[in-house]
Amino acid sequence: MLIGTVDIFMVSHVSDHAVAGLSMANQIIIFCIISFNFLGIGSSIVITHFLGAGDRAGAERLTTSAIAINTWLGLVTSISVYFGAAWLLHLMQTPDVLMPYALPFLSMMGGSLFMESMNMSIAAVLRAHGHTRDAMFVSVGQNIINVCGNCILLFGLFGAPQMGVVGVALSGVFSRCCASLAFWLLLDYRTHLRLRALDFIRIDWGKIWQVLRIGLPAAGENMCYWTAFILTTTFVAHMGSESLATRAYTLQIQWLVILFSISIGLGTEIIIGHLVGAGKFEEAYHELLRSLRLGFIISISVILIIAAFAPMILGLFTTNAVIIASGTVLLRIAILLEPGRIFNIIVINSLRATGDVGFPITMAVLSMWGIWIPLAWLLGVHLGWGLPGIWIAMTADEWLRGLMMYRRWKSRRWIKHAQRSRADATGASYPQVQEG
Repeated sequence: MLIGTVDIFMVSHVSDHAVAGLSMANQIIIFCIISFNFLGIGSSIVITHFLGAGDRAGAERLTTSAIAINTWLGLVTSISVYFGAAWLLHLMQTPDVLMPYALPFLSMMGGSLFMESMNMSIAAVLRAHGHTRDAMFVSVGQNIINVCGNCILLFGLFGAPQMGVVGVALSGVFSRCCASLAFWLLLDYRTHLRLRALDFIRIDWGKIWQVLRIGLPAAGENMCYWTAFILTTTFVAHMGSESLATRAYTLQIQWLVILFSISIGLGTEIIIGHLVGAGKFEEAYHELLRSLRLGFIISISVILIIAAFAPMILGLFTTNAVIIASGTVLLRIAILLEPGRIFNIIVINSLRATGDVGFPITMAVLSMWGIWIPLAWLLGVHLGWGLPGIWIAMTADEWLRGLMMYRRWKSRRWIKHAQRSRADATGASYPQVQEG
C-alpha cells in the first residue's frame, strides 16, 4: 500500500494531472492483481487447514501447484495489459489530457504483473506457514528501493534524467524484480521447497480444485468490489481531472486506516484457518469477536485523528485549495464509512478461513450493484452532489454488507462449511455441530 501512497506523493510534485493519470492506471493494475487472488487467497486458507491437520506433505503439493498456476496467469495478464493499455484507459473514460501520464505507467507496470502474481502466491504460502514477518520485510525493502528509484528518476538526482511518471514506473518495475527474487529465496529457506521446471507443467488439479472452491468466490468478492469501484471512477472522470486528483489523494490517505483492518483481518484468517484444521470451532468463533473489537478501537482512533488534521495532511500532497477543501469533506465522511468497512474486512476474511465463501460474494453483488452503484450515480451525478455523494453511497454499502457479515458469524452457519473444509484437508468425516 505504501508503494502506491509514495508514488502519489512524489508525483504530486509534478502536477495534479500526473496524479490523476497515475490513479487511473493504478486502478487497472489493482484489478489485475485481484485476479491473482483467486489462487492466493484460496491456497493460503487451504494450506492452513492442511497444516492444522498435520498434513505437511499435502501442503507442499498444494504450494507447488498454486505457484505454477498463478505464474501462468500472471504471464497472460502481463501480455494482455501491455498490448491493450490504451484500449483499457479509453474504456475507463480517461480524459485525453491524462493519457500522456497514464499510458506509459500502465504499459510498464502492467507488463511486469507476472512478477506480482508470483510474489502474491509465495507471500500467501509464507503467511500460511506463520512467517508473516518475512513478507513484511520484503515489502519494506521493496518500498525503500522504490523510493530511492523515484527520487533518482523523477527528480534527476546524481545526474540522472528527469523522467517524470515514466521514471516512477521504471522504479516500480525494478523494485518488483528485487521483491520477486527475495520471495523465491525465502520460499527455499523457510519451507525447503524448490520448484523444478516440470512443476510448472505437472499440476495437481485435484488440489487446485480445493483451492478454487474457496478462492473463486473469495477473490470474486474482491473483483466485484473493484469492478464497482472502477465504474464509479468513470462517474468521477466526467466531473473533471480535479475531481480525479481529489479522489486519488483522499483514497491514499484512507489506506492508512484500511491497512490496520486488513492486517488484523489477515492475522485472524490465519489463526482461524489453523483452528478449523484442528476442529476447534468454538475457539475460532471467539477469536473473531476479539479481533473485531481490536479493529474497531484502532481504526476508529486513526480515522478520527486523520479527519481532525485533514487539511494539513492533504496540504502535504497539493497546494490546490479546492482539492484540499473537497478532500477534507470526504475524509470526515469517512468517520462514518470506516467502521462499516471494519466488519467487512475482518469478518469476511474469517468466513473465508472457515470455507464459508458463498455468502460474502452474494451480498457483494446485491449490495454493491443494488445500492452502491445506483446511489453513487443518483447522488453524485444526477443530483450533482459530486464526490460527497459517491462517498455517502460507499458508506451505505459498507454498513449494509458489514452488518450482514456480522449477523452471519453470530448465527454460526459457517460451522457446516468449516466441517467440510476440515474433512477435505484430513480425509475424515466429523459429526455435525449445533449452529445455535
